[in-house]
Amino acid sequence: MPQATALKPDQTWQRTTQLEALKDADVDVLVIGGGASGVGVLLDALSRGLSAALVDRQDFMAGTSSRSTKLIHGGVRYLEQAFKGLDYGKYELVKEALAERKRMLNMAPHLAWPLTLITPAKSLIGLPYYRFGLGLYDLLSGSERLGKSRIESKIELKRACPSLDMKPLKGGVSYMDGQFDDARFGIAMVRSALEQGGLAVNHTRVDDLIIENGKVRGAHCTDLLGQTRLTIKAKAVINCTGPWTDHLRTMADPDAKPMMTVSSGIHLLLNKNLLPEGRGILIPETDDGRVLFMLPWLGKTLVGTTDDPAELHDHPRASQDEVDYLIKHINEWLIDPIALADVSATFSGLRPLVSNPEGGSTSNLSRDHLIRDDNGLTTLTGGKWTTWRRMAEDCMDTVVKSANLKAGPCKTQTLRLPGANGDEAEARLALKTLPEDIATYLWQAYGDRAHLVMQQGSSKRLVEGAPYIEAELSWALNYEGACKPEDVLNRRMRVGMLDEKVSQQIRDRLETVLKAA
Repeated sequence: MPQATALKPDQTWQRTTQLEALKDADVDVLVIGGGASGVGVLLDALSRGLSAALVDRQDFMAGTSSRSTKLIHGGVRYLEQAFKGLDYGKYELVKEALAERKRMLNMAPHLAWPLTLITPAKSLIGLPYYRFGLGLYDLLSGSERLGKSRIESKIELKRACPSLDMKPLKGGVSYMDGQFDDARFGIAMVRSALEQGGLAVNHTRVDDLIIENGKVRGAHCTDLLGQTRLTIKAKAVINCTGPWTDHLRTMADPDAKPMMTVSSGIHLLLNKNLLPEGRGILIPETDDGRVLFMLPWLGKTLVGTTDDPAELHDHPRASQDEVDYLIKHINEWLIDPIALADVSATFSGLRPLVSNPEGGSTSNLSRDHLIRDDNGLTTLTGGKWTTWRRMAEDCMDTVVKSANLKAGPCKTQTLRLPGANGDEAEARLALKTLPEDIATYLWQAYGDRAHLVMQQGSSKRLVEGAPYIEAELSWALNYEGACKPEDVLNRRMRVGMLDEKVSQQIRDRLETVLKAA
C-alpha cells in the first residue's frame, strides 16, 4: 500500500507527491476515470477503510461530468415513462434519485441548491395532467420534498420569464428540483478523497492492464505531463470511463462485445437575463419531441439541450447546426427572440448510454447504471449525476464480495464536501471586506474555504466587471489539482463555460502564472 498522508484543508495538493506514491503502488482499489462515478467510487472505497487510487487520462470532470444541464433531479421524464408504460423499474429509479437529490444538496449547500421550475401548458387539459404528474413527483420525494408543486397563472409565468409568448399558454405548473455547479462539485469530491488519504492524478493515461492468472490486477500508466511511468497493482480495478467504457473493456478482454452508445447534448449560455426571478422554465415537448430548459445559472441563462447520436471525441464542440437548432426552438416560445450575438458561450457533452440491443433513438435509452465484470475488470457505467453516490455504493458492494476485500460498510450517506465542513463564520467575516459581487461569487464557489482562497494572493479583479480574483489562480493550481489553462478556466473557475471573451482575457494572465511556476 502506498504511503498517503491525508491532506489538511489548508495543505497544498502536490501532484508530484501523488505520482511518487503511485509509482509502484499496491492498493485495494484502483479506479480508472475521474468523472462523477469514478470519484464517487473512490470516496466510497475510502469510506469503507480501503486504500484507493484514481487516474484519469484528462482532467478530473473534463468530460460528461462538467457538461451537464446542471440539474439534480429524480427525473420527471422517467416518471412519465413509468406511468405511461406501467414500468415499475423506472418508478423505483425516480424514487431512488429523489433521495439522492436531497443528499447532494446537503453535501455542499454552496455548490447545490433548490430550484423552482415551471412547465408552461398550451392546453387546459395540460394543466391537470402536469399537476397530477408533478404531484406524484412530490409524493415520491416523501420527507426529501423540496417544495410543493402547484398550478401557476399566466401572470406568474410572465413574471418568471417576461420574454415568454403568453398568447398560446393557459398557465403552467411549478415544482422544485435541485441545481448545482457540476464541475466544482466534482473537484470538491476529489479534494475530499485526498483529505481522506486517497490518491488521485489527472492527465495520466492507462497504457495497459496488469493481468495475472487471467484476471485484471492493476494497470501500467504514464503521466502525460512529465512522462513518469506508474505501475499500480490492485485487488480490484474499476472502469468508470463513461463514453470510453468499451475501450478499457477490450484491454481486459479483446473479445468483449460493445455495450455503449453515446449521444451529444449541447448548451448555450446567454448574456440575456430571461429569468429575472431565478425560476427556470421546462418546455415539455418541442415539435420533434425534445425537452428543453431555460435555467438561471451562475449569472447567465442556460439553454439546453440536444440529444443526437455522436462519435467519441476528447473535446466535443457544439456545431453551428446544433446552436441554430436550440435558438430556433427556444424562440418558438418567446416574443423577444434571442440571437446568436446573445450567446456568450457554448459547450457540448457526450452522454454514455448503455446500448439498447433493439436499436432505436438514443433519447429512449436507459440512464440507469450497469455493473459488469470482464476478466476481473469491474465496469460501472450509465446512470446520471444525481445518483453518483448510490451507483458507487452498488458498485463497491459488488466489488467487496467479488474481490473478497476486508471492508466496512459504505459511509458516504452523510458526507460533507470541502467548503461545507469548516468554519463558516471565519469565511463570512473575510468576505465582508470585498465588493458584494465578488463576495457572493467566492462563497458560491468555495463556501467556508473562501478565506483560504483569499490568502493565496490578491483580491484584485482579473477582469474589470467580472468577480474572478487573482488569488483563485494560485488556489486552483496549488490546492485543486489544476495543471493546464483549461483545467482552471473550465472546471475550477467555470468562466470558460460561461463567457468565452472573459475567459480569454483571464487566460493571458493564467499563462504567465503557469510559466512562472
